[in-house]
Amino acid sequence: MLKKSTQKKPKYDMIAIGEAVLDVFLEVDEATVACQVKKEECQICFDFGEKIPVTAVTRVPGAGNASNVAVGSSRLGLSSAVYSVIGNDQAAKEIRQNWKNEHVAMPFVVTDKKRPTSYSTILFKEGERTILVYHEPRKYELSKLPSASWIYYTSIGAGHEKLEKQLIAHLKQHPQTPVSFNPGTHQLRRGLKSLLPIIKLVTVFIVNKEEAEYLLQTKEATMRTLLQSFIDLGVKIAVITDGLKGSYATDGTTFWHQPIFKGDAYERTGAGDAFGTGFSYALATGHEIPEALRYGTANSWSVVKYIGPQKGLLTKTQMKATLKTFASTKAELLKD
Repeated sequence: MLKKSTQKKPKYDMIAIGEAVLDVFLEVDEATVACQVKKEECQICFDFGEKIPVTAVTRVPGAGNASNVAVGSSRLGLSSAVYSVIGNDQAAKEIRQNWKNEHVAMPFVVTDKKRPTSYSTILFKEGERTILVYHEPRKYELSKLPSASWIYYTSIGAGHEKLEKQLIAHLKQHPQTPVSFNPGTHQLRRGLKSLLPIIKLVTVFIVNKEEAEYLLQTKEATMRTLLQSFIDLGVKIAVITDGLKGSYATDGTTFWHQPIFKGDAYERTGAGDAFGTGFSYALATGHEIPEALRYGTANSWSVVKYIGPQKGLLTKTQMKATLKTFASTKAELLKD
């Protein structure tokens, strides 16, 4: 369990930093899902040149990893704020309204008057999805942050390096502030060497297995080795998710594996954000790593039951009920 600070209570319990987008979900029945021998190696296929009927369309304003985390943290009872850059358009108005409805503070939200809000289209079928994402070119710059009980740094568009340096400077000035880092595509593509300055400062580093292998340039390492590699780089707690196989974590001394909570999945977008939110919330409220894995698992279990990354995010009361329902599904020591 992380030690609680004796300093004055910070202004926010959680500040999420990253991209906010308008998500549009398209349910496509007339698509073929072609899988290789391994089920995870699948492709969604359409007849080229054809008109493909869409079964349902769902708009989710204020999606994007940071927004999902801010909303999820607020649902769980934390005072949360978000940093993001959005346009000056109708989508931005919808995003702000969504944050207002979810009690997410917006003092760090920047309006880009020259470019529209970023946008994603999600094609989903049989519980899985393919995401087409467009990040508008931005000039990211982090205004001076107030003290926070926790910072969650996650997916953001290209050109974010200046912001990241500003975040690093803030963390060096406030070393007592815990940080979760769940990198997105543009951050991952910079490679491990480029990310080391921020990785060395974070409390919790969260990636999925494929992302871990990409950063470490390996396909042969065991889960224990992958986790330990990030600990060796300086993170205090390393977390790796692996789909239906569950999640794994270590503090460098003990290694845990958390099985998933059983249930049907309708649409999986936001499962990782929900997990990271639940995991970070549990640590921030005094729980140990094994229980934090259960909080993350409960949140992602709920999110995948609905279209979009936010509808299924649990409230504090719902979280307690879900954990009680799956009381027997606990984190166990990782076996080699």
